[in-house]
Amino acid sequence: MARNLILSGGLFHDFAATSAALAEVLAEVGVESEITEDIAGALSEPSEVQLITVNALRWQMDQDRFADLRDEWGFALPAQARTTLLDHLDRGGGLLCMHSASICFDDWQGWPRVLGGCWTWPKSHHPPLGWTGVRVHGEHPVVDGLRDFDVVDEVYSDLDVLPDVEPLASSNGQPLIWARPVRRGRVLYDALGHDTRSYDNEIHRTLLQRAALWLLKRPVTITE
Repeated sequence: MARNLILSGGLFHDFAATSAALAEVLAEVGVESEITEDIAGALSEPSEVQLITVNALRWQMDQDRFADLRDEWGFALPAQARTTLLDHLDRGGGLLCMHSASICFDDWQGWPRVLGGCWTWPKSHHPPLGWTGVRVHGEHPVVDGLRDFDVVDEVYSDLDVLPDVEPLASSNGQPLIWARPVRRGRVLYDALGHDTRSYDNEIHRTLLQRAALWLLKRPVTITE
């Protein structure tokens, strides 16, 4: 069974619930997950897992609107943690990044190059949580043959996305999901996943299971 480390926690989301839901989804394809909110501690030494997942909202919070929360919740990713993530990719590991991972680690200039994009204040935004239609694109193994689907979620909009990113799914013209090789490993970003309703959708679950297998460089055989 492959091992997955889920880096969880932060504000404005029920990360305990969504990380548990994600762990359950991935367990169905043989991925065993450990969940931690101690991101710096978990990445303080070389990783021994095959997959690392970022399902968190941890950033410096240097925007004025978050001044009253900064002392308690402001976060900077230590240099050793950055090294651990890059070494993981150098060894061919997979990195699954969910929803608010695009806001995380804003003190690390290299993070958007790893992820493929980032949230940029104040340009980036999202409409209110609600039903949205997700369009699936192309023939990448993660989405090949999957139908478009409707889901209750937030549509992250106007992210700064690298020019070489090719979306695997989008909503209202906004790229939501993409996959890319980084160093010797693989990275997939899924901007969906605000709450557990997103993980209840069968097509989204199938997509995530395929994503895990692709990140682990295993055959992608899950059908909806």
